[in-house]
This record gives sequence, structure tokens and C-alpha cells, in this order.
Amino acid sequence: MARKSSWEWSRTAQTRKSMLQAAREVFSEHGFAESNVAEVVARAGSSVGSLYHHFGGKTELFLALYEDHQAAHEQASAASVAKARKSGVDDPVELLIAGARAYLDGVWERRDLVRLFIDGDGPPGFELLRRTRGREWVRQNAVLLGAGGDALARFTVAVLTSIIGEAAREVATSDTEEEAREVIEAAMKLIRRLDPLKDFTDD
Repeated sequence: MARKSSWEWSRTAQTRKSMLQAAREVFSEHGFAESNVAEVVARAGSSVGSLYHHFGGKTELFLALYEDHQAAHEQASAASVAKARKSGVDDPVELLIAGARAYLDGVWERRDLVRLFIDGDGPPGFELLRRTRGREWVRQNAVLLGAGGDALARFTVAVLTSIIGEAAREVATSDTEEEAREVIEAAMKLIRRLDPLKDFTDD
């Protein structure tokens, strides 16, 4: 089988990017249930056949949009934590805050997508996917904090993750960036005030 040229790969990537951008606009305006692929491909300047070739259908397009959104969050948070470590930060709580701040910055930047994904209007199975991703998020935060496996540690990490998650909802629905920044700073202060590592280390 002939290998694709770099030009063909570039064209394929651009087609996918255009479709995802069009899907972002259409889904954000109408929700998943009321959106149709015809409008997506019209905005992307493509064809229904091309959409099905790249994604398989409306559900797969929605899920691809979600996965790209989550990947952007994870990359930004990981980069922020790595940058903090490189600058000499070794307090796990401050590292958590560095990652959370990057995550919430991304929430503001992509607030249309966050509102889309939290409003409950998604394809069958999407809520289960979100819950599964949420559990993985708690697990990653537990690793970052060096939390033990006991019930108190698990509960504390879950609470901290919930604070970040609820802050995301507020940021996504904020009317102005100033309001969003106030929510972000309030969340960071609350995480510091809880001093979660105290219960992990004190006997």
C-alpha cells in the first residue's frame, strides 16, 4: 500500500481540525441532540462523506471534541507542574495548585466547550465516560500529593478535586474574565486553607 505524502497527511490533519472547529461551534450553539452533521460539514467546507470517513458519525465527532479538550487540559496542567518543579517548587500542594490554575485557565479559554460538556446533553454513554475521567483525575491528584491509600486520604483528595471541578463550572459561566479570575483565586485560597497534607503526615 502506498504511503501518504507529507502533503496528504497535512491535508488530512487540516480537514480534521476544520471539522472539529465547526463541530465546536454547532454543538455549542445547539447542543448535541439538536445538532446535525449537515450544518457541521457546511461550516467546515467539507462533505458528509468526509466527516464519516474521519469520525464515523455525530457521536464520534462529539467524543473526539471531548478527547481533544481533555488532552489540552492535561498537557497544560502537566506543563505547569513541570515548570513549577523546575523553578524549585517541591510542596505537593503548591504543585497541585500550579496544575489546577493551568486547568482553570483552560476552562476560561474554552468555556463554550466546558458548558457543552457539563450540561448533560451528550450521546449515550457520555456521562459514564465523564465519571470515569473524573475518577482518573482524583487518582492523578492523589499521586501528585503523595496521598496514602486510606479512606481519609482518598476522601481529602476527592474533596480537593471537587473544589477544582466546581470552580471550573463557575469559571465557565462567569460573565467576565475578571469574575473568572476571582473564582480561580478563591479556589486556590481554599485549597491552601484545607492544608490536606497535614492529615496525611500527622499521627
